[in-house]
Formats: sequence, C-alpha cells, structure tokens
Amino acid sequence: MSANQVIEEILAAFDTGGDLDYGENISMREHMLQTACLAERGGGEERLIVAALLHDYGHLICDRPNNIFSEGKDNFHETVGAQALKSWFDEEIVGAVRLHVDAKRYLCAANPKYMTRLSDASITTLAVQGGPMTSKEMAGFREQTGHEMALTIRVYDDQGKEAKMRRPELEYYVPMLRRCLSPKP
Repeated sequence: MSANQVIEEILAAFDTGGDLDYGENISMREHMLQTACLAERGGGEERLIVAALLHDYGHLICDRPNNIFSEGKDNFHETVGAQALKSWFDEEIVGAVRLHVDAKRYLCAANPKYMTRLSDASITTLAVQGGPMTSKEMAGFREQTGHEMALTIRVYDDQGKEAKMRRPELEYYVPMLRRCLSPKP
C-alpha cells in the first residue's frame, strides 16, 4: 500500500467512525484531535503527536460498539488499532497505541490519586479493562516497546475531553502522519 493510500485509509476511518460518541460529550474524532493537540502543546515530538492522534484508532474501525463497556465488556480497541497500524508505523508508535489502556491501569496502580483525575467514563472502562495493575503486571508493562510514550499519551488522553477546546483540524496532522510512516514490505 502506498503512503497516499495509507493516509487515505486513516482519513476515511476518521470520517466513518469519528462521529462515535466518546462518552464525554464529545465525539471520538474530537477526543483524538484534542489528545494530539495537547501532545504538541506539551512539546512532544512528531512521533508522540502521531501516536496521540491515533491512540483510539481501534474505536474508529472496531466492529464492536463503544457502548459495550456499559455492558461490562471490552472492545479491545487498543489491540484492534495496533494491529491495523503495525504495517504502517514503527514499533514504538504501534506499541504506544497498544499500551495506552495499560498505561491507565499502570498509572492508577503507581499513584492511586491518579484515579481521581479520571472521568466517570474512564473509571467505568478501567474496571472492564482489568483495574489497576498488579506489581507483576507493572514490571511487564515497563519491558514493552512504547510504554514510555503510552504513559505520556495517557495523561493527554485524560485531558482531551473538552467540549470547546481550540485545536487544529485533522488535515493539519497529515504531513506528520506522512513523515512518521514506516511501511513494512
């Protein structure tokens, strides 16, 4: 698949799945754009910004509805997203996407006060996703590629839920997406 085709596929996913309700009075697209914007405002390098933009990509393409969490079930969007992106981006970006849910679990275990920063929707999903990590899970998390980037993204993820935040449009990120592509044969 060419770089142009990859970009078109990503943009199409934002178009078709981006209007999903994120459960925070904003759409999935809005949340992802806010997370990327916060990563850039925080001084993040392009790879971090791209990973922040794509962290919930699995929600856009997942065949399991987002409201499944209210039924006590997980849609494993982080795995779905990482699987879809692994042919297009490097291991650290893909790892950050795959680990952003585990990063929430890690941060809640490492600092129980972190949980007070979570929205009601994030607390609900935390329970479905396994709750705070055990010390053994935390050690395993720290050994995975992309874990540091995932921890950084997680903080922006938790902040990117504002109804009227000023941020760039998706097209702004296309050049960054293109520069971060590392297609595999």
